[in-house]
Amino acid sequence: MSQSSSGAPGWQLEGNAPLAYDTHIVEVFLKDYSRRLVELAAIKPGDRVLDVACGTGVVTRLVANRIGSTGQVVGFDLNEGMLARARTSHETAGAIDWRVGSATDMPFADATFDCVICQHGLQFIPDKAAAVSEMHRVLADRGRTVISVWRSIEHCPWQAAIAEAVDRNVGSEQAAQIRSAFSFGDADQLQQVIVAARFRDVEIRIDSETIRHTSIAEYVPGYISATPVAAAVAGLDKEAHAKITADVRDALAAYRVGDGLAAPIEAYVAIGHR
Repeated sequence: MSQSSSGAPGWQLEGNAPLAYDTHIVEVFLKDYSRRLVELAAIKPGDRVLDVACGTGVVTRLVANRIGSTGQVVGFDLNEGMLARARTSHETAGAIDWRVGSATDMPFADATFDCVICQHGLQFIPDKAAAVSEMHRVLADRGRTVISVWRSIEHCPWQAAIAEAVDRNVGSEQAAQIRSAFSFGDADQLQQVIVAARFRDVEIRIDSETIRHTSIAEYVPGYISATPVAAAVAGLDKEAHAKITADVRDALAAYRVGDGLAAPIEAYVAIGHR
């Protein structure tokens, strides 16, 4: 979930942010998404799988536990910090090849993989057509791709509330970084890009999840620490921090459960075949 080019408003996480990403995003709501994505990809023993924009490797590790000793899985990302975090995990039955590079110019031969997965990374890649064409190129005949992107931010009220609070209390540039994760949330555009790359039998579905946490007051700073605006928010005074939390709490009145929350978040998942 971190592939981007330099200068693009993507999720390029550094310092302690990759650990915070695992703690406050992967563990809270992304892990269940990842399990369903891998199920949908129908990974089986012996498959060769490429995880594009793998981030800290939640999907990559799930794949490694399915393919067995005869399979191959590569976790591929532009972000060295995310890959450094990914390499520290040993929660897999099989070996993982962690590789750094750009999704628009991948260092793999034609027809190398049986399946290419890209979870919540395509929206950060400026040249989406080139990236999806590369996914098609590295797939073997009858291979499949599974690509997920978040729907537009109005379908993701937690992140919408965070972005609005950051906009008011930090700045529009930082808010744009939060919103960038939801910048490709149009099903028609997603389908057009995949079809143009010559994938067949393209299907797009909606996958829904619920973000649950027992304390909004704890989760606001935790979640923000896992985003590219962490340093900007950390530099504010306590009054500003309290205002951000209060703004988020007020915006999420419909999703509050006691001191915590249960807020929906939705993604598009596309499946295509070579």
